Amino acid sequence: MGRFERYLSLWVALCIAAGILLGRLAGDSITVLSDMVWAGVNLPVAILVWLMIYPMMVQIDFSSIAQVGKNWKGLGLTVVVNWLIKPFTMAFFACFFFDHLYKAWITPEEADQYIAGAILLGAAPCTAMVFVWSYLTKGDANYTLVQVSVNDLILLIAFIPIVRLLLGITDIPIPWDVLAASVVTFVVIPLIFGYLSNRLLLRFKGKEWFKEVFLHRLKPVSIIALLTTLVLLFAFQGDTILNKPVVILLIAIPLTLQTYFIFFLTWFAGRFLKLRHAVCAPAAMIGASNFFELAVAVAISLFGLNSGASLATVVGVLIEVPVMLSLVAMANKWRY
Repeated sequence: MGRFERYLSLWVALCIAAGILLGRLAGDSITVLSDMVWAGVNLPVAILVWLMIYPMMVQIDFSSIAQVGKNWKGLGLTVVVNWLIKPFTMAFFACFFFDHLYKAWITPEEADQYIAGAILLGAAPCTAMVFVWSYLTKGDANYTLVQVSVNDLILLIAFIPIVRLLLGITDIPIPWDVLAASVVTFVVIPLIFGYLSNRLLLRFKGKEWFKEVFLHRLKPVSIIALLTTLVLLFAFQGDTILNKPVVILLIAIPLTLQTYFIFFLTWFAGRFLKLRHAVCAPAAMIGASNFFELAVAVAISLFGLNSGASLATVVGVLIEVPVMLSLVAMANKWRY
C-alpha cells in the first residue's frame, strides 16, 4: 500500500469528524443533499460510490470471465458464508449482547429494535463497497464481479425469507425499487462504462499506457471518493450520533465482533480450500462487509427514521470503513 493508503484510518477519522461538524454547521440546509433521491437512492452518495467502483470495473477483462468457473470453490464459499452462516451468527451476536449483556443499560423494547437493525445488516451482504476492498487487496477483478453478481441474484430471492425468519415478521414491505436502483447504480452503470472505456483505451492508447499511466493516475480517485462519502454520510447522521454516544458504542461492539468473526471464518476456510490470495481476500471481504444502503432503507421503511433499528444500521455504516480497512491491512500482510 502507498503512503496515503497506509494512513487511511487517520483520514477516515478526520472525515468522520469533518462530516459531523459539517452537519452541525449546515443544520437543516444539509437536507438539500439528503433530499436528492431517485428511487430511494441518494444521488450524491451514488455518484461517489460509482467513483469508488469504476477503478475496479475498468480493469476487468471480460474475455476471461468464462474462466471464472475454475474458482467454483471460492464462489461456493461466498454463498455458504453469506447466506447460510452470516445472517444467523449476526442474530446470535445481537441477541446475546442486547438481550443479555446489556440488560442493565437498555430496555427490552430498545433491545428488540437494535436486534432488528443488526439482523437487517446481516441479511444484506455487500454489493458495492466490496469492489473497493477487493481493489485494495489486489483481488481478482473478474472473480469479484461474478461473486457480487451471484450475491445480487440470491439477494433478490433470499433476503425476505431470511429476514422474516429471524425477525418473526410475516409480511415485510421490502423496497424493491431501492434494491433495483442500487444494483443498477452501483453495479450495472459503472460496469458498462468501465467496459467501454477499457476497450477504447486499450485500442487507442495500448496496454502499456493503460496499466502504467491511466491506472496509476486513477488509483487515488477511489480513495478520495470513499473519504468524501464518509463526510456526507456523517453530515446526514451527525446529530443522532452525538446525542447517543454510549448507545452507539454498545451497538458497535457486537457488529464489530461479527465482522471480524466472519472475516476470519471465511479467510481460514479459504486457506483450507487452497484458494489463491486474489480469490480468498475478496471472498472474506464480501462476507465481512454489508450492503448498508439496503439495510438502512429497509429499517426506515419498517420501523421509522428515528427508530432504534435505523440507528443500528447507521452504526453499521459508522464502523464499516475503519473495520474493513483493518481487515484490508490484515489481508495484505498475510498475502501468500
